[in-house]
Amino acid sequence: MHDLTPAPERLLIRKLEIDLKRGFGRHWHGGDVFRTQFFNALSMSFPVGEQFFIDAVREAAKLLPDTAEGAALRETVSGFVGQEATHRHIHGLYNAHLEKQGLDNQWQHWAEARLARMRARWPDMDKRHALAATCAFEHLTALLADGTLRHDRWLEGAEPDMQVLWRWHAAEETEHRAVAFAVYRALGGDDRWRRRWYVYVCLTFLRDATRQTLLNLRRDGTLWRLATWREAASLFFGRDGLLWRTWRPALAYFRRDFHPDRETAQPTAQALARDWLAAHAMRFRVVGGPR
Repeated sequence: MHDLTPAPERLLIRKLEIDLKRGFGRHWHGGDVFRTQFFNALSMSFPVGEQFFIDAVREAAKLLPDTAEGAALRETVSGFVGQEATHRHIHGLYNAHLEKQGLDNQWQHWAEARLARMRARWPDMDKRHALAATCAFEHLTALLADGTLRHDRWLEGAEPDMQVLWRWHAAEETEHRAVAFAVYRALGGDDRWRRRWYVYVCLTFLRDATRQTLLNLRRDGTLWRLATWREAASLFFGRDGLLWRTWRPALAYFRRDFHPDRETAQPTAQALARDWLAAHAMRFRVVGGPR
């Protein structure tokens, strides 16, 4: 077991004050069909994915040593679990409205089937493998979260409540971006398996995100519109395009000295998250964590 890395700060658990039962527009992202259905696809992955993250980190945390450092990290894990549980809940409501709009969430079934196969094949798999996969997903999520907070164009024109929802989620993902990594390192997780799981997670995520977005567009009746693909090009390759803004930090995960909180951009992701949460405190209620 490695020495414990410093535990991330204890985390607040916030309840977002948005009534998703009222629903939202079919093309809520300012009429941009592709952006709407891409973000919808991401939402479809969250309930299953976040339950996996919760289970992986919580189970691994049981193996932490009974020291002051171990206790501090377990306290942070408790906040991580609380935040991810609120994300799972809010995106469950979000996805229920997508079903009313006629969309078909297949991503959840692909993920559930993949997890079932892994559990059947490796019933006694070292808990650090699930934790390494969680670290990889958390890094990808952190990249998207940072862009959502940093680049106004990513949500420009979206319905106000949807902007708040996605940026609240982004801010909390930024807050806990290093928790799974801290537990992994504390339990002696090595860089070789960390990188291997990252390659697998990247390929799986890209495949599933593409498939679900295309399925959403087909169900929406907008898959074959030329305007849809102009919007796609703008999202990925335009000014502040998603690929332009994420490829360097995505590759940084392969560095030997990688750490989720090591930032080069200014202001840092953590500063952006703190500023956004402070400016929008009226949109959520703190329900757990340190006071």
